[in-house]
Amino acid sequence: MEKLIIFLVLFVIVAAVLMYTVRIVPQSEAYVVERLGAYHATWTTGVHFVLPFVDRISNKVTLKEVVKDFEPQPVITKDNVTMQIDTVVYFQITDPKLYTYGVVGPINAIENLTSTTLRNIIGDLELDDTLTSRDIINDEMRTILDEATDSWGIKVRRVEVKNILPPKDIQEAMEKQMRAERERREAILKAEGDKRSAILVAEGEKESALLRAEAKKQALIAEAEGQAEALFKVYEAQAKSIDLINQARPSKEYLTLKSLEAYQKLADGQATKIVVPNELQSVASLLTSAKEIVK
Repeated sequence: MEKLIIFLVLFVIVAAVLMYTVRIVPQSEAYVVERLGAYHATWTTGVHFVLPFVDRISNKVTLKEVVKDFEPQPVITKDNVTMQIDTVVYFQITDPKLYTYGVVGPINAIENLTSTTLRNIIGDLELDDTLTSRDIINDEMRTILDEATDSWGIKVRRVEVKNILPPKDIQEAMEKQMRAERERREAILKAEGDKRSAILVAEGEKESALLRAEAKKQALIAEAEGQAEALFKVYEAQAKSIDLINQARPSKEYLTLKSLEAYQKLADGQATKIVVPNELQSVASLLTSAKEIVK
């Protein structure tokens, strides 16, 4: 029984010593350890042992990137306009020892440094430049802060100007200007649309007129071609008739008779004086005599 009690006491003592002396550092963290009040080591991820009453963990530092959103700061531009600007700083601790011993209150130090740097930069810019030069302000602030915090074991990754808040009267003037600009753009777009619509209508009318003219032209061409074809057929028939007459070798009297019929048709129903050749007059006399005999 006594052995069991002694074993339990020893077990408790060993467990207590292990709990007090063994330290496990999590991922992305670092422990700054002091021995007898002086810096001793920086522990990274893994298992470490502390000497009781000798070693002390003075600071636990995260190695992840830290994002700090600072309160708006009053700044004055080169043209004496007071405005409020708030910033966001992205930084990472690269040296836990310098971060622990380099400055008192590193976060407050970064905030104060950001505020003074921002005032200096904005003081060299006018209002319009401040509103349109965010990228330039961000880059310049990052460069200055990174150099200043290097001795604190801090790496400034990025600085962003979050909000720029001019005075109320300037905001109202800017809003009016923006509204006027939007209205101007809308008017330009409307004018462009009307112009495009008018062009399309004119092009449509032009196309319609061209189509009508083309249709009329084709109709006239078709009519002329029809008339030409009709005349050609008439002349062709007449030519065939003449060929047939020539092939039949008509007598002189037949030809004279046909000529007389042609003259009669020419003078039919018209007050026209026609001079008839002598040979046709004799034929006409014979026809008249023949008609009298028949009667």
